[in-house]
Amino acid sequence: MNFGLHVSAAGGVANAPDNAKAFGCETFQFFTRSPRGGAAPKLTPATVNTFKAKCAVAGFSHYYVHAPYFVNFASTDNRIYHGSISIVREELERSSRLGVTALMTHIGSAKELTRDEALTKVVDGVIKLLTGYKGSAQFLLEISAGAGNVIGDTFEEIAEIIRRAQPKVKTEIGVCFDTAHAFASGYDLRTRKNVYDVVRKFDAIIGLDRLVVIHGNDSKVDINERRDRHWHIGQGKIGLEGFRAIINHPKLKKIDMILETPDDSDNGSWDKKNMAAVKKLRQ
Repeated sequence: MNFGLHVSAAGGVANAPDNAKAFGCETFQFFTRSPRGGAAPKLTPATVNTFKAKCAVAGFSHYYVHAPYFVNFASTDNRIYHGSISIVREELERSSRLGVTALMTHIGSAKELTRDEALTKVVDGVIKLLTGYKGSAQFLLEISAGAGNVIGDTFEEIAEIIRRAQPKVKTEIGVCFDTAHAFASGYDLRTRKNVYDVVRKFDAIIGLDRLVVIHGNDSKVDINERRDRHWHIGQGKIGLEGFRAIINHPKLKKIDMILETPDDSDNGSWDKKNMAAVKKLRQ
């Protein structure tokens, strides 16, 4: 298992590989645009070439992009719904130009729809998004923390979206497993036995062949509290035993892990501590 951080691309995407290398990352994740909104910075041929060259020099063969936070495939507001489809498609195309392995997105929240109506809207959005897409960056659905009416907080919902959308598109739909989100949604990751049970359940319902990347985050909230609160590795409610089991699980060893743990320090000291923590657990 290779480890990385979500790193800053402030000043241009070509800075992301430098920032990842500075933290000792073996892989990394970044935004190609502001996660809060606004137009995406232009990717010139020179920018793309510089980014790829820096990745090659640093030895990064896999790296990932996170879609903006405002994406909502279950929104009843057409501006948000169609904007989400358009922006994620644009991000997939941009990611492909950069040689990115995969792009993950939060699915969204259904405030005014029944669960079945929301799932249908999400499926339709995913199909629209991927219709005609021929890029190399894979599209991933990220498991959510289950707060409010968020879609995709269970393996069954993720599997249902894929089951209904995959036959209508050519590109393979994958999954991003976030440990903090899954834990907050009721999947117990605190012991080796529990981790193995969750992995078996994931395989039976979704399929491990769909799992592309893991977001490795401890949880500040307890199991099934249904809130998205990332915390430092080994210092949250999941704990070191759970992360040791995840990192060394024989069926997960070839999956990259990206840390999205908080870091309010000026020098990135918490990012360094969290990277050291997961590397120490690797056997």
